[in-house]
Amino acid sequence: MSKGKLLGIALRLLVVAALIFGVVRWVGGSEPVIHATSVSPEQLLSFENKDPLIPYAKLMLDKDTTQQSGLQPIVIAPGDYSNASSDAILQAGDGEGGNAAAIRWENEKGSVEWKLNAPQEGWYELHFKYKAMPGSNASIVRGIQIDGKYPFAEAERIELERLWKDSKFPYERNEIGQQVRPSQMEIVEWREKAAVHYAASSEPLLFHLGKGEHTLKLVGVREPVIIAELSFQPPKAIPSYEEYKRLHPETSASEEWFAVMEAEEVKQKSSIAIQTDFWSEPHISPDPKGRITYNVLGGQRWRLPGEWVEWSMNVPKDGWYEIDLKAFQDYRNGFEAYRTLSIDGEVPFREMLHYGLPTKKEFVIKTLANKEGESYSFYLTEGEHTLRLTSDSSLVQPVFLALRDTLAELADYDRHVRLLTGNYSKSGFDANIDSTRTWDMRKLDPQVEQTIAGLIKRLQDVRGYIDGLNGVDSDLSQAIKSSTALLEKMAVDVNEIPVKVNDFSTIQNNIGTWLATLTQQPLLLDYIVIKTPGTDTGLKTASALARVPYAVTDFARSFYLDYDTRKHNKEEALTVWVQRGRDYAELLRELVDQDFTPKTGIQVNINLMPNPNMLILGNAAGEVPDVALGVGESTPADYAMRDAVADLSQFPDFKEVFDRFIPGVSRSMVYDEGVYGLPEVQNFQVMFYRTDIFENLGLTAPDTWEDLFKLLPTLQENGMTMSYPKADFTTLFFQNGAEVYSPDGLQAQLTSEGGQYAFKRWTDLYKKYNLPIDIPAFFQHFRDGDIPIGIADFNTYVQLLVAAPEITGHWKIAPLPGVKQEDGTVERWSPQGVSAAVIMEKSDNKDEAWQFLDWWTSAEVQTQYASDIESFYGLEFRWNTANVEAMKSLSWPSDDLAALREQSRWAKNMPYVPGYYFLTREMEFAWNRTVMENIPAQDSLEQAQLSLQREMNRRQGNFGIKSTDNLHIPQVTEPYKWEETDK
Repeated sequence: MSKGKLLGIALRLLVVAALIFGVVRWVGGSEPVIHATSVSPEQLLSFENKDPLIPYAKLMLDKDTTQQSGLQPIVIAPGDYSNASSDAILQAGDGEGGNAAAIRWENEKGSVEWKLNAPQEGWYELHFKYKAMPGSNASIVRGIQIDGKYPFAEAERIELERLWKDSKFPYERNEIGQQVRPSQMEIVEWREKAAVHYAASSEPLLFHLGKGEHTLKLVGVREPVIIAELSFQPPKAIPSYEEYKRLHPETSASEEWFAVMEAEEVKQKSSIAIQTDFWSEPHISPDPKGRITYNVLGGQRWRLPGEWVEWSMNVPKDGWYEIDLKAFQDYRNGFEAYRTLSIDGEVPFREMLHYGLPTKKEFVIKTLANKEGESYSFYLTEGEHTLRLTSDSSLVQPVFLALRDTLAELADYDRHVRLLTGNYSKSGFDANIDSTRTWDMRKLDPQVEQTIAGLIKRLQDVRGYIDGLNGVDSDLSQAIKSSTALLEKMAVDVNEIPVKVNDFSTIQNNIGTWLATLTQQPLLLDYIVIKTPGTDTGLKTASALARVPYAVTDFARSFYLDYDTRKHNKEEALTVWVQRGRDYAELLRELVDQDFTPKTGIQVNINLMPNPNMLILGNAAGEVPDVALGVGESTPADYAMRDAVADLSQFPDFKEVFDRFIPGVSRSMVYDEGVYGLPEVQNFQVMFYRTDIFENLGLTAPDTWEDLFKLLPTLQENGMTMSYPKADFTTLFFQNGAEVYSPDGLQAQLTSEGGQYAFKRWTDLYKKYNLPIDIPAFFQHFRDGDIPIGIADFNTYVQLLVAAPEITGHWKIAPLPGVKQEDGTVERWSPQGVSAAVIMEKSDNKDEAWQFLDWWTSAEVQTQYASDIESFYGLEFRWNTANVEAMKSLSWPSDDLAALREQSRWAKNMPYVPGYYFLTREMEFAWNRTVMENIPAQDSLEQAQLSLQREMNRRQGNFGIKSTDNLHIPQVTEPYKWEETDK
């Protein structure tokens, strides 16, 4: 062998060795250890509370609840309430004939009050015996008032969970061997629990009762419920580990024994959002062997405080056992993930409250142990037990509260400096900083140095507490360090603060980003091991070297394993392409096999369409499906211009099917008097507003644009503003009677009288009323309260429901502001984005395809599909069907449903004509010219009109459309009328 070849082989081996060494270092490397600091929770929470209600953690700082003796339970019969508001729908009894003292609270509104007598002063837990009533998949929420007041902030929102489990286990596999995740099944049974809030405390919340008469009031927030019993109970003492060991028989030698509980084999869980996932690496259990196998649980789907999972376990005899967790925890660099462990419903000892699992870059198998590495043992009797892990963020609550207050102080001082210096943005997008001007800040603000020093000290204390809590550096710690450095530069020369005023916003953004996820506790589990002490289980985790042959094996499998479901398509069957995720397609396949095929005898092949270009390329090559689902709103008309999709109006019962949708929504499915698609799901726009902030400012939700403009000065005087989506010009055009195209679809009408008025109002929102132009995350600003009102879509609604529990009950939705007419009607016209279903023109099975669409868009099937898909993933995957009847069947809060129905009445989608794609572009250019370059609105709009018309003329020529032709754009002039039974 030549020297050159030997040298080449040597170089390759050297590169491989370097890569392996790097991977080993990456996997095995550890974070720099940081020693604990002397910063205490008391120091962090020493700030003055500015909110109307005090946080529980701050309230309990100086309270001694341990020296209580002789407290007796105080039992309340729910049926013996002393008062109830008129909007609370109450029925006596549990509805099953078993408990006449129970009450059925059949809605989420109103309040119910009881009188009680406390024989002794003390701190009590409040216990509920309840059963969930049919509703949405969300947990039940009630507020708790004692003597007419919330005792602390968290009492406004106490959750009573619904219980869930997989409807099937083990999971089934499809025709190519991939596991299919089942729908979730609610466990409806009586449940007893104490009022808890795992963001505030790992133990049940305590309520102080003085001796004598009191009232307890429950305030409806979300979901109906049956309550069988209420009771104030003396708190249960949880022993320390040393006390726990003394309470049980001494340890003795035992045979080696262990059992593995797969994390995905759940007995019950508190949230439908907690889901299994698939993972592929050496020693994962079970090994997927090249197939999708749901073998892990949690991760980002098990992160919110209070979410818990429970498993069943069996031990062979009485004795002491240890518990191992095989877990992955690398979601928040440097932060531990906390879980409170309970066995048979009880926390065995205090060390199992908020037990921390440190950040690791890979799965690790770790025995539950103290900081010194000494394993904890648990005494279990022979037989079956339950083990529960609850997400717990109570240890980081002082950080969250301190940072939130510090950011509020920073924002206040930011506004204070701008007020002193006149340093405000002129147009919502410029900094308005005069770097050549000199300032004497000590004269303007004699406390400036103390203020900056105080902010620096607070941030340093927070950083010290975080570092001591985690024991290692973290991303948040670094963000605080960089923010402190900015403040320290200001402190060097306070006269430079007005020039550096934007640094306050930088600090708020840097830290605010982390604040949003600070209390989240994601954790991924592979399995749990129960074992006798000292047992060597032989279980392993993936090493860097083990990954190499595993990856090679997986790569080899790709050559002989079948991953293409299309190979299993039945000949002569109807072919449906779905432009959605795999789980959506699998659920549709299951519904088809259970319902459509047995009813019609039509076989259906369901295939994924991950890229819409597949439909374009397939149509050009003659390889098209019969039906395509989930296509974009413009696709039906776009393909109709090219004779690529079928006109659905030719099929029998078309009118009956088309009447399932609001006419204004289905308008975008129409082209040249033909109907080329059916709406599937819709995305509405509504107005969101913070009720608590509006009440504090004495404001009400605006009904018209004039109402909105009147309240903006009040918001802006208080350092707040409103969010309006910059790209939405259509709403203002439609509300002011302007149509973008002429009725024949051949002429642009941007410069009509209504169009010019609407365009000027659109640009005035940013020029005259100074609304912010770009808001990367309206959700977070709305949550923080600095933008307490805004217009946003359905995704924001779901996000607020799921990811902003702390403001539950403090926000509402309302129809969009509209334009008041002479007869008093407020017109709220606005488009609603939709995805559509189409039949391809080249299909040889058009009649069968129409039967499928008739079935798929029916109220019964849409209702079932919506229910099932939500049970897969939780509320964040709500299927917002366009079918009017099915929409009613979804479980919406009554106030929200009323707002949605009112806004849906005014749905009017944009029609699509040749050259339509130039409209959005030209309107954006016109907006930029007017707002950014100060070109008069009329001139900007006229330029947009000319460019749009030029492109429309060109495309009309391409499609052979003559100037005398008529595309017959549907004119929607009257709002949709809900039937009386819908109201």
